[in-house]
Amino acid sequence: MRNLLKHWTDLLLGWLGVTSDTGGWDRWIAFLLVLLFVVLFDFACRLVIVRGVRRLVARTRAVWDDTLFSVRVLRCACHILSAVLLAVVLPIVFEERSGARVVVMRLMQSYVVISVFRFIDALLYAAFRIAASRPAWQNKPIKGLRQTAQGIALLVCTILVVSILIGKSPAILLTGLGASAAIVMLIFRDSILGFVSGIQLSANDMLQVGDWISVPKYGADGTVEEVSLTTVKIRNWDNTIVMLPPYLLTSDSFQNWRGMQLSGGRRVMRSVSIDMTSVRFCTPEMLARYREIDLVREYIDETERRIEAYNAAHGIGPGERRINGLHQTNLGVFRAYLVRYLRQEVPVNRSMTLMVRQMQPTETGLPMQLYFFTDTVVWEDYEGIQSDVFDHVLAVIPAFDLRVFQNPSGNDVAALGRPGFAAPAAAENAEPAAAPGTENPGSAAVR
Repeated sequence: MRNLLKHWTDLLLGWLGVTSDTGGWDRWIAFLLVLLFVVLFDFACRLVIVRGVRRLVARTRAVWDDTLFSVRVLRCACHILSAVLLAVVLPIVFEERSGARVVVMRLMQSYVVISVFRFIDALLYAAFRIAASRPAWQNKPIKGLRQTAQGIALLVCTILVVSILIGKSPAILLTGLGASAAIVMLIFRDSILGFVSGIQLSANDMLQVGDWISVPKYGADGTVEEVSLTTVKIRNWDNTIVMLPPYLLTSDSFQNWRGMQLSGGRRVMRSVSIDMTSVRFCTPEMLARYREIDLVREYIDETERRIEAYNAAHGIGPGERRINGLHQTNLGVFRAYLVRYLRQEVPVNRSMTLMVRQMQPTETGLPMQLYFFTDTVVWEDYEGIQSDVFDHVLAVIPAFDLRVFQNPSGNDVAALGRPGFAAPAAAENAEPAAAPGTENPGSAAVR
C-alpha cells in the first residue's frame, strides 16, 4: 500500500514538474502541493460523507442517531482520514534519512493522534447527550462524568503526542511521571478529588441536577444547576451563585430536600405558647359556649358521657370537690379543636403524621405544637397554608378562655403607670365554683 501511494505521489509530482529526488526549493513546493491536495481531499470528504450520512440519518425514525452522527462527529471522522493520508504521503516528498523527514513524520503522527482525540472527544460529547435524554439518566451529573472521560482521553493523547515528539516510548514517559507524582497530584488536586467525588455522588445518588440542597457552612441554600468535574453550581433563592468543589459535599454534610419534594407533603412543626395561668377546669357555662363550635360539639358531648360514667363508677358525687373527679379543661377542648380543625379545614396530607401536642413547659409558657404535613411541596403554597393556620389559631385562642404568652413590651410597661390602669385580679384565673360532674377524661384528666 505504501509503495502504491509513493508511486501515485511520484506521478502527481511528475505531472506538476517536480520529482521526489529534486533538491532545493522544489521539495518545499512539493510539500505545499501535497498539503493543498490533502486540504481538497478533506473538503471533498466533508462534502460527500457529511451530507450523505446526514441525509440517511434524517430519514430514520430514531432520534439518538441525529446526535451520534452529528456534523461535528462526522467532520472529525473526515479529519482522521485526511490526517492519515497526510502522514503517509507527505514524508515521501523528503529523502529517507533527512532530518526534515524525521521532523515531518513526527509532526504528522502527532497530528493523527490529535485528530483521533478530537473524534473521540466529539463522540463522547454525543454519547453523553444521548444518555442525558434517557429518563433513567435525568438529573444525573452527566457533565461531570463526561468531563472525566474527556480528561482521561486528553491525558492519553498528551502522553502519546509528547512521546512521539521526543522519540521515546510512552512507557518511559509514564515512568517519569510516576517519579513526579507528587507534583502531578498538587497540580491536578481538584480534578482528581472532583473525579472521585463525582463518582461517589452519582453512584450513591446523593445529588442530582435540580435538587434543592442546603449547605449552611458555605452559604449555599438553593437549586443545583450544574455538576461538573471540579465544581457544583448552586443558585441560591436570592439568585446568588455558589460554586463548591464536589469533594466538599462528600466530606461535609449537606441537606438534600429531594425526598420531601418527592413525598408530596411538607412538614409544618410550629408551636404557640399558652399562658399557663389561663388553663382551668371547664364550668357548665364554658362548655355551653364551646358547644356552639361545630368542630368540638360532638367531642364535648361524648367526653361528658365518659366523665359521668367514670365518676359514678368511683362513687364521686356531684357535691364533692372538683379535684376528686375527672374534668374537662379549656386547654384539652382547645387541643381537640385544633386536631379537628387541621383534619377538616386545612389541606393536609392525610397519609402522613398529624398531631397537636404539648411540649415541655418553659418560662415562656406552655408550647402547644402543631405537627402536620401539607398536601403540597410548592414553597409559596406551603407558606400560605402555614400562615393561614396560625392566623386562625392565634385568633381563636381567646374563644377557649386561653391567652397567648408574650413577653411584656414597652407599651405594656408604660400602661402600668397610666391613671386608671387596673391590673388583672389575682383571682381571675382561679378555679370557678364547683359544678359537679362536667369534666373530661380525654385530655387533662386529674384525680
